[in-house]
Amino acid sequence: MPELPEVETTRRGIEPHLLGRRVVEVVVRDGRLRWPVPEALALELRGRRIDAVQRRAKYLLLRAGDGTAILHLGMSGSLRILPAEQEPVQHDHIDIVLDDGFCLRFRDPRRFGSLHWTRSNPLEHKLLRALGPEPLADEFNGLWLHTRSRRRRVAVKNFIMDSHTVVGVGNIYASEALCRARIDPRRAAGRISARRYDALAASIRETLTRAIAAGGTTLRDFTGSDGKPGYFAQELLVYGREGQPCGHCGGTIERVVQGARASYFCPSCQR
Repeated sequence: MPELPEVETTRRGIEPHLLGRRVVEVVVRDGRLRWPVPEALALELRGRRIDAVQRRAKYLLLRAGDGTAILHLGMSGSLRILPAEQEPVQHDHIDIVLDDGFCLRFRDPRRFGSLHWTRSNPLEHKLLRALGPEPLADEFNGLWLHTRSRRRRVAVKNFIMDSHTVVGVGNIYASEALCRARIDPRRAAGRISARRYDALAASIRETLTRAIAAGGTTLRDFTGSDGKPGYFAQELLVYGREGQPCGHCGGTIERVVQGARASYFCPSCQR
């Protein structure tokens, strides 16, 4: 599934092609996504100019006048800027056709993505309003994590992956951030000190910043908006490296399953 760095990479890739462009047509070939694409979207978006391309958590916000299209890539979704006349292939479900002859094409083989339309504040949309802070925003810090974690018995990895705690820290980046902070992913969230949460917040910020700069992490489904894969996978410290030596201490990286997801860590230096 595309995680925050992949979605931010996509946002940066498509933004220069969308800003200031007017939508001339919306082609919905198949609207049967995670939620049905609203029938009104094509009429609402047609003729509008795209004023901003933003991101909230893993959602992309295409702001157009007094309305906003809210797009989620789901597990396998991707966006491309292509000539509008280019023939679609299988799973190319939606085109947002622009006034320069190009289109934003949404492809989603597994159909877990979604596209919504709202004339209200998109941050108050039911899918966004309960989300936690952005991990790269000033309001996210160790104090926030420490305060939220008190008396919580849930494992710290599951805690930081909860979008009510902080958005966008998916499975890969949670393992990587905990490794950088030297924290065992199995440790109870409520039993971690304020000092260590300061280190973890900084580690989450560093991990995501590095991943965005590298273009995200490509495992199976995601490629960048220009068709090129991300290369952060080459910098992974623990994820997918079971049995290999830890780069910090030389210990052996182990794999455990937490909440049906694989966690990778070094038991020698992550406590």
